[in-house]
Amino acid sequence: MIPVDIIVLTLIIICALGALAAKDLMVAAIVIGAYSFLICLLLAVMGAVDVAFTEATVGAGVSTVFFVATVFQTTRRTKD
Repeated sequence: MIPVDIIVLTLIIICALGALAAKDLMVAAIVIGAYSFLICLLLAVMGAVDVAFTEATVGAGVSTVFFVATVFQTTRRTKD
């Protein structure tokens, strides 16, 4: 049986690579939010619940909202 932390770490690496490979800014912002949530989950599995809660509120919550709001304020110059 594979430990949960190895599975979460694999998903974190996939999200990191997905954020780097994303062509659309909205997709990148959402994948970064998922990355932050997975970091929160990994911290909770490791036993750092207080740090996980802070990461969930700041990293996965507020930062993702700011990223998405910023992307909505931008316009496209070309239609790719």
